[in-house]
Amino acid sequence: MIQVFDDQYFMKKALEEAYIAYEANEIPVGVVVVVKDKIIARCHNLTETLNDVTAHAEMQAITAAASFLGGKYLRNCTMYVTLEPCQMCAGALYWSQLSKLVFGAPDTHRGYRKFGVQLHPKTVVKNGIMENECSELLKRFFIEKRNLN
Repeated sequence: MIQVFDDQYFMKKALEEAYIAYEANEIPVGVVVVVKDKIIARCHNLTETLNDVTAHAEMQAITAAASFLGGKYLRNCTMYVTLEPCQMCAGALYWSQLSKLVFGAPDTHRGYRKFGVQLHPKTVVKNGIMENECSELLKRFFIEKRNLN
């Protein structure tokens, strides 16, 4: 069987990271960064674990991918993230010069598009990949949180 490395394949890998975050009682957002069909970074939210409001999955992934590449720019890289990035992460993605951003679920309350934040002019954006699966995990997490309080 031939493995197809498409947007859905890599979003499934990002969703695996989101499930790791979910199990760790973190907001379940997962990310993978890909170059030439190879995953060079896989991360998830660590804000609770690290007690750090900036430890979003995307921020962790930018650092890991830049370290792997040996430079600060993520040109020729695609980031797959289960939730639309916030304005902080979008700002960091702007400076990283990410080539392509693919996200699953929109974030109508805190997503970068709501605030008019711009990504790098050369960054291609694709959204809605596995949107239902990504949204359902987030909804389940927050429903469980509300029921515990």
